Amino acid sequence: MLLIRLILESFTFAFNSLKVNKLRTFLSLLGITIGIFAIISVFTVIDSLERFIRDSLEGLGSNMVYIQKWPWMPPEGESEYPWWRYLNRPVPEFEEVEELLKRGKTVGNAAFLFGFSRTAQAGSDKMDNVTVMATTYGLIDVWNLKVERGRYFTENEMRSGAPVTVIGAEIAEKLFPGLDPVSRTVKLQGTKFLIIGVYEKKGQDAFGNSMDNNIHVSAVKAFNLIDVRNRDRGQTICVKAKPNVDNDKFIAELEGIMRNLRRLKPMEENDFALNEVSLVANQFDQFFVVFNMAGWIIGGFSILVGGFGIANIMFVSVKERTKIIGIQKSLGAKRYFILLQFIFEAIVLSVIGGILGLLLIFTGTIIVRYVSDFEIVLTLGNIITGLMISSVIGFIAGFMPARSAAGLDPVAAINSI
Repeated sequence: MLLIRLILESFTFAFNSLKVNKLRTFLSLLGITIGIFAIISVFTVIDSLERFIRDSLEGLGSNMVYIQKWPWMPPEGESEYPWWRYLNRPVPEFEEVEELLKRGKTVGNAAFLFGFSRTAQAGSDKMDNVTVMATTYGLIDVWNLKVERGRYFTENEMRSGAPVTVIGAEIAEKLFPGLDPVSRTVKLQGTKFLIIGVYEKKGQDAFGNSMDNNIHVSAVKAFNLIDVRNRDRGQTICVKAKPNVDNDKFIAELEGIMRNLRRLKPMEENDFALNEVSLVANQFDQFFVVFNMAGWIIGGFSILVGGFGIANIMFVSVKERTKIIGIQKSLGAKRYFILLQFIFEAIVLSVIGGILGLLLIFTGTIIVRYVSDFEIVLTLGNIITGLMISSVIGFIAGFMPARSAAGLDPVAAINSI
């Protein structure tokens, strides 16, 4: 009951302070508001960005390896990217996928892919610079693709190079507005392709990849549209591990098979890159740690200023209520009662500033979602963090004024002017 009474009285004194000294209180709380806004807004953006990137990495496949000509990162222990060492490497070949599937005991599935741009035409409508994604059959499993309308390729259609295609949702909307594109045709470089399916719309990931604006065809058929032999068209072999396979064992087997296929001598350097999604995820972990630290530093100064503002309010409040404190103590109020009363009041004032900062962030997230496709979410964890920071700052800022109030002599306090 005493605790409830203290809290209620603290709320009353805090709101009276807000009403009586609006400008002073507003300026003092501004530091807390800005500090909480700075810290939690950075955390909110970082959390949203991290979730977006991790979802994108999951789309690439957590147990996936991309065999390519170019590595994604500099070699271990080196800070610069030695591109000249990779310039003359051969590109991955279509036939290497079959060998990996045949020889790999840890390989769950694999797909060969590359892309190029062409003009797509459907009747009188056409789109320039459309990305044509040429792959082998295994891509649907490797990338976990979902067909919303129609169906995916059969393995025979992929192997024979049948003139059929599965298109992205944006291609369907632009070339066939208001129509079902399935069973219609789209023309690429003078060749007609029968549309057998439309992919589920997902939007772009953090790396700019999306099947929404792609036209997916068989790699065998694409060889008739573009010459890729010994030319770098971004040829990639995506290899997916079997469930519960040790990653080191998986990488070692892929490296051994590729070295054997390329007929490399024991002392020769690999002429291919094994790009792991997990390594990229680790790099992003370090990036997010640095940004979280930056958030604390940016908001820390504002929080410090806000703490001094709260302390100033409380010292003024002690001076204004000296007679009241004297009367309370003369009626038997204990030292801890006065102490807790002012500490709770400081915490209430600080939390009010924190709530205002959180409301600003929430408003900002709504505006960002309205004007862009990037989704920013103020999580419950960040709300609790903001309120906890406000409470701690309120306690620290209110302790000294509360201590001075609790230490007042009741007679001197009653007789003060």
